[in-house]
Parts: sequence; C-alpha cells; structure tokens
Amino acid sequence: MRKVGPYGVETLPRVDAASRGPAGYAASRGPAKRVDVPAAPTACRHALTERARLQWHRRDGGDPAALAEEFLAAHGLPLHDLTRPTPTHRHTGPCGAALYLSAAAGAHLAGAPTTAPEPAPTLPDLTVVVYDHGPTRTTPPAAPTPWWLGPWTDSWTPHQHADAVDAVRAAIGRGDVYQTNLVGHAAARYTGDPLPALSRLGALPGARYGGVLTGDGWAIGCASPETLIEVTDGHLITRPIKGTRPATPAGRAELLASAKERAEHIMIVDLERNDLARIARTGTVTVDDLFAVRRWCDLWQAESTVRATAADGLGLADLLRATCPGGSVTGAPKHAALTQINALEPVGRGASMGALGWVAPGHVDLGLTIRTAAADTELLHTWAGGGITWDSDPHAEVAEAAAKTAPIRATLAGHRTHPDRR
Repeated sequence: MRKVGPYGVETLPRVDAASRGPAGYAASRGPAKRVDVPAAPTACRHALTERARLQWHRRDGGDPAALAEEFLAAHGLPLHDLTRPTPTHRHTGPCGAALYLSAAAGAHLAGAPTTAPEPAPTLPDLTVVVYDHGPTRTTPPAAPTPWWLGPWTDSWTPHQHADAVDAVRAAIGRGDVYQTNLVGHAAARYTGDPLPALSRLGALPGARYGGVLTGDGWAIGCASPETLIEVTDGHLITRPIKGTRPATPAGRAELLASAKERAEHIMIVDLERNDLARIARTGTVTVDDLFAVRRWCDLWQAESTVRATAADGLGLADLLRATCPGGSVTGAPKHAALTQINALEPVGRGASMGALGWVAPGHVDLGLTIRTAAADTELLHTWAGGGITWDSDPHAEVAEAAAKTAPIRATLAGHRTHPDRR
C-alpha cells in the first residue's frame, strides 16, 4: 500500500521496481529481479529490491535537490557530506539509490523559466529509488510480446529547427548569449512491451550510462556516454561532450581540425569549470584530456575531463544545484541560454538533458541524459540537438541532430545498428 509522506513523497516498501513498467504491471513483492539503473554496482544488479521511492513533479512545489537529500537520509543513505571517504560496501541494508532529475527540474533549480508543454507529462521531474540487497529470483522467460513501433512525428520541422538556429545566432550577435543548445523532440506510437526496446539502448557502443528506470506508467532508457557529475571520496569529475562528426577517419580528422567545434567545446569546458568552482576548494579545478576524441556508435565526439576537490561539507543538494542542468546541453551564460531555450523549443525536454545514475554515501555517479528515450502508456519519445554558436550552419545543425537520434530510433525499432562501420 502506498504511503504519502511529507512533500508528497511516495514510499513503496519492498516493491520490485522491474514490475512497475509503463504497461501498468502489478507491483510484486518479495525476491529481487535484476536492476539495470545506469551506474548501479555491477555485482549487486542481480539482487536488489526496491525499498522506497520518491516521485516529485514541479507542480508539487518545493526544492527537489533538498527533497532528494532528505529522502535519502531518511532511508539510511546520508549524502549531506560527500567529502567523507566512501564506506566499505555492505551487503546488508540499503545498497544505494537511483536518482533521476529532469532538465526542467534543473532549470527550476537555476531559477530559469520552464513554460514549454511537456510531451510526456506522466514522467516525474525527480525520482529517487532506494534499493536493498535481496535474494536472487530466477524469473521464467515470458512469451514474446509482439512489438510494433509506428512512424516518428517531430515536434518541429527541419525548417523550424533551422529558424531556431538563426534566432540563436541573432542573439549571439546582440551579445545576449555566447552559445545555446537547441533540442528537438519526436514521438512514435507503439504496441507491446517497451521495456525490452528501452533496455537495448544500454548495449549501444559507448553507452557509459546505459540502463533503464521505470515507474507507474513510464520508463526511461538511457545510452548516454556523458558524465554529468561523479563524486568519489570528495573528488569531483565532469566530462562534457561537445563536437560531433561521423565515425570515419575523415570525420575524426575534420573534428580535430574544426575551429568552430573546438571553440564551442572550450566555451562549455569553461562553463563547467565555473560550475565546479562554486562547490570546490579554491584552486583545485583542473582540466584533463582537453578535446579528446572518443566514439559513440557511428559518431566521433569531443570530450574533456574537468576535476576538482569538493569544498568541505558539500552535500548532494548543493551538488545538484551547482551542476544541473548540465552546461553542455544549455549554453553560456547558463541562465540566459535557458531563457532562450524556453522561448525557442516548442515542447519540454522530458527525460532528456537531465541527470540519471546512482548515489550512495560518499559516491555519486550521474550521467547526462543525452541519447535517451522514454515511454509513457502510448508513445515512445526521443530528443536530440546540439550547441549553436555564431559559426553554426542551420542545415548542418539539423543534420547533426538527425545523426545523433538515428541509432536510438533504429535500436528502439529492433533494427541492427553498425557500430563497427568505418
């Protein structure tokens, strides 16, 4: 039975999260199924059971970062001081928790407007699921469910997308922003069970944060390669990705030679340095591997690593306020870019461009939810976009967004991608 606590918190003791899917599966109690939350401990994934859950929407009011920290502490996972050494992992009591924060919740934390309608309003803006260790259960394989995915309908046309790129360039010309990330959305009807399709995303090459998170009437599947924030023993790391080309020898050479991509990337690295400096010990922010080229599916992407030492007493709430939403999917200055995003994008970002991963005392590992899809009871949703600078070509930006979403759509449909193509 559900128990409603302070701030609209729902706690569902001993509910098996894998059974709480978008098709309205009945919640089962007892032994655990495999949990595939991104960044969850590999050794524990086969034996976790849901202990308690918090779900929050922006209409509920309050501070989602504070709610998350309070909820975790109430269930035996204190994250009010991330500078403490990570305790030895125990196989009794709570293992850790999944944490999901939407892009809109991140904008809310930043004090930016979020008035665009959400295409998947059943998705919460914050979900925290605490897991206990539990006995392993072997589940008999179910009969295959027929899977059908209809055609994709975009929330804006290529022409509208290109016009938005021109609007950002005009804003840069006026000095309003230096860079703004624009994101498009598409939806497709489906029949059957969406969880196998969403789970396939985690197997895509380069999906550092591959996995799923489910709830009543919704599910999120992630294939993200990007670290939003990682904290271990008081050490902070973020790995912004910015700059994309086809994964061919020519594409790699073009990415390395592109002054536009490098300038776009360095703007975001500087923004991430500033975000970490707000929560770091003075003088500890450093940049490693600047503009390193790495692969995701059929794309080369440029990634840097920014490190710092956490300020004394840094807790989860302040960490989320400083880093969400991620700079690589907003722009610079962040607040001005968020205001422009709200004005230009026709629908909200839903499950994309937020945070999803695993938290435990002394340890946080959250991926940025790029290359991410979500399901409600009727539709699958995807999002893709890119950073716009003065040198951006509108048609090239439209093509880049299409290239990023193509492997996601193919995988959801059950088609094979070609990760080894050169």
